[in-house]
Amino acid sequence: MQFDDLLLRYFGTTDLAAVPPSAREAGVEKMRVDFGLERDPAKRFVIWVLLAMNGAEPDLDVAFEDEAEREAARNLLDLVMSARED
Repeated sequence: MQFDDLLLRYFGTTDLAAVPPSAREAGVEKMRVDFGLERDPAKRFVIWVLLAMNGAEPDLDVAFEDEAEREAARNLLDLVMSARED
């Protein structure tokens, strides 16, 4: 999965700043559906990350059954939060 491909799939553009709020909401809803249907752990993780970038991620204990996946998601969130603080 390429990041740009995901942006095109869910938002119709690679420029998130150009996405109107209604299109962002529709893209997030489509991601939520895809997240629930996806069975490949790597793809689920990538969709979860994109949901997190939009403030719409499901809780870790709901999103990931595997503790290693939950820990990877926690680590990513910690990195993002520390980058925002800089």
